[in-house]
Amino acid sequence: MTYQSKTFFSSVSRKSKFSSFSFIAALLLFLVLSFNANAAKRKDASKIWVGTWSTAPYFVDANNRAPVPGLANNSFRQIVRVSVGGDVIRFHFTNLFSKNDVTFKSVGIAVSTGGSSIDVASAKVLKFAAKEEVTIKSNEELISDPIKFPLKPGMKVAITICFGDAGPEIGGHAASRTTSYLLEGNQPLTADFSKAITTDHWFVTSGIDVMAPKTTAAIAILGNSIADGRGSGTSKFNRWSDILSERLLKNPATKNRAILNLGIGGNCVVRGGQGEPAAVRFDRDILSQQNVKWLIISEGINDIGGVRSADQAAKMANDLIDAYKTMINKAHAKGIKVYGATILPFAKSSYDKDFRHPIRDTVNNWIRTSGNFDGVIDFEKVMSDPQNPNTLLPDLHSGDFLHPNEAGYKVMGEFIDLKLFE
Repeated sequence: MTYQSKTFFSSVSRKSKFSSFSFIAALLLFLVLSFNANAAKRKDASKIWVGTWSTAPYFVDANNRAPVPGLANNSFRQIVRVSVGGDVIRFHFTNLFSKNDVTFKSVGIAVSTGGSSIDVASAKVLKFAAKEEVTIKSNEELISDPIKFPLKPGMKVAITICFGDAGPEIGGHAASRTTSYLLEGNQPLTADFSKAITTDHWFVTSGIDVMAPKTTAAIAILGNSIADGRGSGTSKFNRWSDILSERLLKNPATKNRAILNLGIGGNCVVRGGQGEPAAVRFDRDILSQQNVKWLIISEGINDIGGVRSADQAAKMANDLIDAYKTMINKAHAKGIKVYGATILPFAKSSYDKDFRHPIRDTVNNWIRTSGNFDGVIDFEKVMSDPQNPNTLLPDLHSGDFLHPNEAGYKVMGEFIDLKLFE
């Protein structure tokens, strides 16, 4: 009996020790998992979405649509250059300004290695709510699911869309200054596009966000064709915004500053022009971007070029200034600093009329002296001819006395003080 009791209590003791050990092990496992989960949360909390590339969408007219055989049921590869990098990204697509729904059978991304070629090993397929195929309704926009992708600063990314339905009227950015590639049929992401039809347009794709440290922030540019890069080299990525981006990335104090170019060729500030006027598109194209901390406004020359008489001149100057004030106030309400870029001279161009030059002088003087802007980027100072201040320097324009050439854009991009963005 005594022996049995000892055995019984010994067994109970061993069970108690085992139970205690199990409890401690479970507790330790719980603590480790909780620590890892909290660490992951802290890691996620230390990062934010930041726009690393963007372009302003607008209605693409019949002269700038995709070439035959069109986008429907075919594959279209577009190349973009990002600014800041990261390991998790997501893509924005737009069907604004379209009367047709657009279907993606699949969308692939890869590192661009030049021309239509890609690094096949880097290729990945995007998903939308965990599915590859998706339809964007007319006048709607879409964001992809986040995807892991080793995005390097300044990297060129190829975006290959296999379209289903895609009517002829479609939104995009016609003046891409970058060659895209159209291949007949729904081709695999890694297909050879070397024999594709080329076109210098972007369609449907409108932005890329990257998950980045909280110290990362974006600089948005609101502008016209001079921001959009008319006169720059096709697929050379040498707009003044590209030159600025390269400088920011190389400078230790600004290496985490992204550039978002929302310029539209022919765009106006208050009325007319290509795309919606800047005052109308401002909330969508600027304020909806991810983590913008600075804004450069480089607009106005097309409004001035549209003035038909001396009687309209004073009103146009006042309208531009009022629009600038409204945009500055909206940006300031979002904590965004706003820098005003002076309007370039246009004598000898198609805009050259005696009554138009005083408008530019009035607006530029206001930009420099009113104190409404947080800073001034005086492009006129480095681009105008000292012998004829109303004219661009002869070696810095593209031949039309209105748009800079590649050398001119280099001067503009290198002129901007990086300390504005520290």
